Amino acid sequence: MSVSAIEPSQFGNTETVTRAPKQAMDSEVFLHLLVTQLANQDPSSPMDSNQMISQATELASMERMNTLAATQQSALDIQARQAAAALIGQEITTGSEPPVSGVVDSVSFNEDGPLLRVGEQLIPYAQVIKVNAAPAAEQPVAPEPEGTPGESQNV
Repeated sequence: MSVSAIEPSQFGNTETVTRAPKQAMDSEVFLHLLVTQLANQDPSSPMDSNQMISQATELASMERMNTLAATQQSALDIQARQAAAALIGQEITTGSEPPVSGVVDSVSFNEDGPLLRVGEQLIPYAQVIKVNAAPAAEQPVAPEPEGTPGESQNV
């Protein structure tokens, strides 16, 4: 009795899966290289254990640096959001051509960073080169109390 081979088309999957090459060295690639090196080493002269420990330490260091970089980027994003939100109500000037000046009405966020709304324009936070206090609104002047000037009034 003969047994036929199992084909992917029997399961409804006729597409072949191709793996895209990685553009960045990460821990998976590093570990794969280490395992390949161990599997293909010469049995008469095996890899030095100090060298293997050194490579494992480099892997751990690389992972820590990647985690630190991601944490720092996250903190930078939060700081940019807070700084942009603090500009609401402030008068800004941009370094773009032509320069835009005006009071920030609101702030929105997208993948490129904070966007400040000045009137009808959306301005990237990175283009702001000058910040002034918002112009003071005209305050109504209180009328002088009844009586002669310089006379103190008892209430």
